[in-house]
Amino acid sequence: QVQLVESGGGLVQAGGSLRLSCAASGLTFHSYIMGWFRQAPGKEREFVSTISRSGGATSYADSVKGRSALSRDNAKNTVYLQMNNLKPEDTAVYFCAAALAPGWSTLQTMSRAYDYWGQGTQVTVSS
Repeated sequence: QVQLVESGGGLVQAGGSLRLSCAASGLTFHSYIMGWFRQAPGKEREFVSTISRSGGATSYADSVKGRSALSRDNAKNTVYLQMNNLKPEDTAVYFCAAALAPGWSTLQTMSRAYDYWGQGTQVTVSS
């Protein structure tokens, strides 16, 4: 049974930082592209960031580019999203997702391409 478990969310003041983690089990972790998406109240789920199987390639939404860093540890089956200089508009539920991919450097920004999803972790940024 595949499980993706997010952690690290919480309440933070604007300008603060959070490090989200996603621990995967039940799958061959290094065979999967990993991604983060978020959904704010009343809005559609949107892409945040993705990392290739090797960890050598990443992509970020314009809204978080320059403020976020995505990394993965294939030995620990875990992906990390470091978010800095947080803004109130970053408030959302953040979801981790895994997409099976053939190539080591492939990235995936489309939510419909992901095979597995976590339950999400709430991030709230106060002004």
